[in-house]
Order: sequence, then structure tokens, then C-alpha cells
Amino acid sequence: MDGTDPAGALRGIQEVVAATRAGAADQDRVLAALSGLRQLREELAGWEPELITAARAAGVSWVALAPALGVASRQAAERRYLRLQPSHTGEKTGEARVDAERDRRAGDRAVADWARRNSAILRQLAGRVSALDGLGPAAQESADRLGAALGDDDPATLLPPLDAARPHVTGALAEQLGEISAHTDRLRRDAAVRRARS
Repeated sequence: MDGTDPAGALRGIQEVVAATRAGAADQDRVLAALSGLRQLREELAGWEPELITAARAAGVSWVALAPALGVASRQAAERRYLRLQPSHTGEKTGEARVDAERDRRAGDRAVADWARRNSAILRQLAGRVSALDGLGPAAQESADRLGAALGDDDPATLLPPLDAARPHVTGALAEQLGEISAHTDRLRRDAAVRRARS
């Protein structure tokens, strides 16, 4: 908007609209107003996801956001937000971003459920890795993160540090960690397929 403030740009556009309604606007002013309107619309569109993010960070629920966004449900509010977000994983449309986020969440739920059912195995593996001696600095950092995750009630928090530790271990332990990583990848893919079919 050429460095002008949005309120001033809007006033200028309103003046051109009023002149047009009175039959007194010339072609150059109308074209300038249309260009300004496009720029204003782009700026406002960028504000919406920023404000939604701020509201969510402040603890506002999707249910409370829905009327402010002019939609009827929490699902519609979240869908609108996801459609407005830029893609970090290559989706080209807003709907593709919504689908990708829902696939990710379905995968996360499937993996977390599996981790809870296999908590004893995951905790045992994490204990073995975190107890290894003679590790290099990167491996020790990974083992320390794993040791800290052992204190968490949710066994799903063990999965990222177990995967990060895999390059630093050898033999049967590395093979077990690889199998877990491959299994959780399958769980994520299967969850996305099931979600797409429903």
C-alpha cells in the first residue's frame, strides 16, 4: 500500500466509491482505488491468521473463535485458520493444508496410542540407550534427552529421542530402534489412509 496506513487507504477508497456513486469518479481514480483495495485485502488477509494464532496462544478456544470468524462451529473455525496458513510441507491449496494437518494429527494419535500400549518396551529401550557409556558428545546429548523423556508420563514422548539416538547405537539395539521407527511411520501412513476413507 505504498507505506500508507490501512485506515487512510480505506478512507481514500471510500471517497472514490462515493464519487463513483455520484457519477463523478474518473478512470484513473477508480483504477487506483481498485489497486489500493487489492493491496488492502492482501494486508488484511495476513492479519487474520496472525490474530487467530495470538488468540489461541492466549487460551481462546475454537468454539469462542467461531463467531468472531463468522463461522458456525469450532471445526469450521479451525478449518478456516488452516486454509489461511502458509504451507510448510508443499501443499498448494488451503484444503490440501487442512487435509495434511488432519492426516498429521490422525498419525500422531495412532502413534501415541501404540506407544501407550507398548510403554514397557519403549521405556526399557530408552533405559538401555540412556545408560550407554563412552558416547561422543552428540550421542551423549541424545542419550541425555532420552533420559529426561523417561521421566514423562506419556511414553509417546520417548519416540523422537529414541529415533534421534538410532544413529549413535549399533547392533541389535540399533535394529530394534529402526523397527520402531519403521512401525511408527507405517502407523502414520495407515491412519492417514483410514481418515481419507472415512
